[in-house]
Order: sequence, then structure tokens, then C-alpha cells
Amino acid sequence: MFIEIITVGNEILAGQTIDTNSAYISSELRKIGIAVHYHTVVGDRPERLLSVLKKALFRTDIIIATGGLGPTVDDVTLETVSRLTDKKTIQQAKLLKNKVGTAPGLIISWQKKTLIVLPGVPKEMASMMPEVTKYLKKKQKNKTIIKTRIIKITGLAERIVSRRLKGILKIKGNPLIGIYPHTNYVDLKINAKAGSKEKAGQLIKQAEKKITQRLGIFIFAKDEQTLEGKVGELLRLQKRTISLAESCTGGLTANRLTNIPGSSKYFKMGVITYSNESKASILKISGPLIKKNGAVSPEVARLMAKGIRTLAQSDLGLALTGIAGPGGATRTKPVGLVFIALATDEGTICRKFNFKGDRTAIKLKASEAGLDMVRRYLTKPCEHS
Repeated sequence: MFIEIITVGNEILAGQTIDTNSAYISSELRKIGIAVHYHTVVGDRPERLLSVLKKALFRTDIIIATGGLGPTVDDVTLETVSRLTDKKTIQQAKLLKNKVGTAPGLIISWQKKTLIVLPGVPKEMASMMPEVTKYLKKKQKNKTIIKTRIIKITGLAERIVSRRLKGILKIKGNPLIGIYPHTNYVDLKINAKAGSKEKAGQLIKQAEKKITQRLGIFIFAKDEQTLEGKVGELLRLQKRTISLAESCTGGLTANRLTNIPGSSKYFKMGVITYSNESKASILKISGPLIKKNGAVSPEVARLMAKGIRTLAQSDLGLALTGIAGPGGATRTKPVGLVFIALATDEGTICRKFNFKGDRTAIKLKASEAGLDMVRRYLTKPCEHS
């Protein structure tokens, strides 16, 4: 069963709207073991849409078109499909009721092919997908299950992950294992296909075991879990509290932690000590010490962590200070230099980082490294000074 999704809309081609429909449809079909082979975007021009439809019919069995369906002048999909087939075929189509809008969807059978026409409004399209998946499930000749496991890695660049997993990453075969980098972490996606959930799950576990053996502590979460979610879970289970003193990250780390529901149980305080004066007045770091070592230094990072832990009376104190750029660098302290410290009742950890990227990327990477320092400490306590 070969499937192509065609998204219709000038606004998508112009970059004014992001095509989330194709991703959603593909995801829903994957749940019933159906893989999509092509995604195509075309504007609201009847001749171009007609050309795309003809090409799709040649190389696929089923077309799912979304967008260009409704009462306005740029809604050309149904008219174009009518030109491609005929009005009698359209009249005999299966109607898909629109529960949240006006334009109905259609399932059209024509010359041993299937054309499924859906609205472009995401909520309207999504309301029809249960009927679509039900219909396609009946057409499946070979019943298969596709399971996906996402393994999230932080602290390693994509090239290092790839090197460590040499011989495991596969772009074909079963399971498929691919690597997908983000600004602050790397995803590994395992896709397993089998005749049953149990067999697919078994294939996932086998691949996951091999990956875990090679990456170990660098794996911070799986599937939908985030790093801040994992840190929050560890703090909650261990009944510990945390406070933050941020400079270069400007409160980003605290924001991530407090985005987690229930974070009030472990998050006590967050301060943005951006200026030297605030570091001195709030965290009680002496002006001469800051002047001697610089605000971006291991000495100041340690004192920030200790200071916020004392001020908040928390179990852990995390501090971040650095140069996010594009200005503020010196010969010895380049843009991207960040010191992160974690104060605990056992002592204080401090680490130096040199991040690459623009200001936004550096802030995100620093925040990620800070949260990961907490995760590692709570998972496997590090050596303290």
C-alpha cells in the first residue's frame, strides 16, 4: 500500500503557515502500521494541483489531500479532483462529516485507486482521521504494527553519537534506527515493524539494549519525556529541593523546570543575577573577588551556587554564568564560555563549557548542561571539590 499526502495551499509554499497536517496524518497512519511514502505541497493553482494528482496516482495507491476544500475562491481541490475523475464518481464518494467546521471530507474510489480529500484546518482534518484510519485498516492486506521508541541523548555531539553507534545505525532493514540532532540534544529513533505489538516491542528492546550499552549516562530520557521532566522526577522521588542563580541564561533554566506540573514541590527559588551588583547584593559575593576573577569564572560560579543554596535553604543550588554573545568576549574569555556550578551538602561541582552558536543557542545549550549536571548528580553522584 503506497500512500502520498498532498497539502494544498499558497500560504504553506510561502512559509506563512507550517504544514502540521502531513505530520499528523503520517503519525496517525503509523499507529495502525501504515507508512507514508511521499509528502507533497502544492499551491492553490488548479493546473498545478492536477499535475501533482496525476503524478501521485501513477506512483501510489492512495492519495490523501488536505487543504483547498471549502467555500472560498482558492478552494480548488474538489473542483480539480472532479476534472481528474468525473462528477458521477464524486457523487458516489463516501462522505466524511465535519464535526467542527463546514467543509465535509470525501473518500473517492476511482480506477482501483483511492483519493481521500480532507479540509486544511487542522482541527477539522483531525476530526475526520478516525474514519480515515478505520477505512484504510480494512484495505490493509498484510496487517503490521509499527512501534517507535525515541532515545534522547545530551552531552554528546551528533558526530560522536554516530561514531559510538557505528554498526548499529541503519537507514534500512528492521528495526530502522536514525539519528536526529537538535540544538541542545540528539534524538535516536527506533522504528520496528512486525505482525504483533509483542514482536515489534521485542525488536525495540533488542536495539535499545545495544544503544544503552554504548551511550549509558548520556541517555537522559525516552519518548516524550524532557530533560527538565526527568530532573523534576528525580528531585521529587528523592524528596530534594533546588534553587537557581542564573546570569547568562537569564532565567531560561528556571523557566524550563517550572514548566513541569507539580514543580512547586521541589523548586524553591530562582534569581537572575545578571549584573555584578546583583551578584554582590543578592548572593553576597564580594565586589573585589568579582573584579579579580571576572563574573564569568569558576570562582564566581561556585559562590553563586553556594549563595543561592544558602539563601533559599534548598538541598541543591545551581548556578550558570557565561558569555552568550555576540559581544562581551575577551582574548581569554570567548563567546560561548560558560561556567556551571552545583552546590550540595557534599560540596560544590563546577564545570567549564565552550558552546558554539548564536546567543539563543548558547543560552539553550548552557541551560541543558546545567539541568544535565543535576540529573547526573541525582542519578550517580559525581566527585565533589
